[in-house]
Amino acid sequence: MSEGIIVIRKGREKPIVQQHPWIFSGAIEAARGDPAPGDIVTVTDYNGAFLARGYWNPRSQIQVRILTWQDEPITRDWWRKMLRRAIKGRDRYTYLHTRDTALRLVNAENDFLPGLVIDRYGDWLVLQALTLGIECRKGLLAELLMELIAPAGIYERSDVDVRGKEGLSASSGVLAGQPPASPLAIIENDFTLRVDIVNGHKTGYYLDQRANRTVLKEVCLEKAASDTQLQQLRVLNLFSYTGGFGLYALGGGAEWVVNVDASRDALELAEANFELNRFPPNRAEFIQADVFDYLRDQAAEGALYDVIVCDPPKFAHNTGQVERAARGYKDLNLNCFRLVKPGGYLMTFSCSGAISADLFQKIIFGALADSRRQAQIIQHLTQAEDHPVALTFPEGAYLKGLLLRVY
Repeated sequence: MSEGIIVIRKGREKPIVQQHPWIFSGAIEAARGDPAPGDIVTVTDYNGAFLARGYWNPRSQIQVRILTWQDEPITRDWWRKMLRRAIKGRDRYTYLHTRDTALRLVNAENDFLPGLVIDRYGDWLVLQALTLGIECRKGLLAELLMELIAPAGIYERSDVDVRGKEGLSASSGVLAGQPPASPLAIIENDFTLRVDIVNGHKTGYYLDQRANRTVLKEVCLEKAASDTQLQQLRVLNLFSYTGGFGLYALGGGAEWVVNVDASRDALELAEANFELNRFPPNRAEFIQADVFDYLRDQAAEGALYDVIVCDPPKFAHNTGQVERAARGYKDLNLNCFRLVKPGGYLMTFSCSGAISADLFQKIIFGALADSRRQAQIIQHLTQAEDHPVALTFPEGAYLKGLLLRVY
C-alpha cells in the first residue's frame, strides 16, 4: 500500500512551516491513500507541495505528529539516528553531573520524537509510549535502545491518562532485558534514593525537579548562615512524594523537615530514603494527609516555617480545567503565605501545561494580595537541563516555579 497523504487546508500551513510538531484535525483538508492509524504519512499543502512527514491517528484531536520536515524516509536507521542524537544531546549534562545515575534521555516533542519518553535509572531504562505512533513502534525502539545503550533492561510505563485521547489503554511491563529491582537505587547530586519505577509516579521519580532541589539546598544553606536570629531552620515539604526536596533541605542545614503527602506508600519510601542518607530520624516527620486540609489546620494553629516547598501534581489537564486549577493553586499558596515566617522563602510550582508561566505568576500574586503579605521574586524556576524545550514547541515548558522571599 502506498504511503498516505495528508492535505492541509489552504492558509493553514504556517505552523507546519514554522516546525510546530502537531497538526490538529481542523487544519486537515483530506486524507488520501487510506492510511491506517499509526502509519507514517506525508503532509502536503493544498497544491501538493511537500511540508513534512509524521505519523497519523484519526482518532486523536492531534491527527498528525510530525517527525521530520525533510523529504526523507522514516526507516529503522532514521529512528536509530534520532535516538542517538537525543542521547548525545545529554553529553553536557552528564559532563556536569558525572556521578548522577538517573536522567531523561528522550523528551518527546522536545527531542523531535513526539510521544516518546525515555528515562534512565541506573542500569535500567523506562519507556513511555504516549501516542499510537510510538505504541506501534515501541518494540523497534526497545531493540534500538538495547543496541545503543545496552541497559540491563527496558521497562514500559505507558500508564498515563493522555493515552486515552489516542484510543489506547494503559500498558506496563518489561519490553527487553531483565525486570528491574523494585525499588532500585540511584545517585543524584551525592544523595542516594530508592526509586520505584514499576509503581511510582511518572516513570518512578521527578527527574525534572533536580535543579530546583539544588536551589532549595542553597536557600537553606544561605538562610542558616545569614539569619543570626534563627534557632532552628524549619522546612515544610508539601506533596513530598518520596522526599526528594526534604532530603536536599536537610543537606542544606535544615534542622526539621515536615513531609506531607496523601500516599502512604510514597511516605514509606521517603522514610527509607532519609534513613539511606543517614539523617537522624528526629530531624524529619512524615505526615499522610490531604495537603489542602493540612495547610488550613496549620494556618489555624498559627504554625510558621522558614521555608515552604509547594510542588502539587497537575491540576489542569486541558484548557477546560484552567479556571478550577487556578482556584486550587490560589488556595494552596494563600495558606502557604500565611505559614511563612517574615524573611522566609516559598518555593512554589505548577506542572500544568495548560497554565502558562504568566498566568501562574498572576495566580500567585492574587494569593499574596489576599494574604496581605509582601514578597519578592528571587528566581524563576523550570525543569532540569535534561528536559530541554524545543524552541518551536513552547508547550514543552510545562514546569514553572517561583522562588519567593516573603515578608
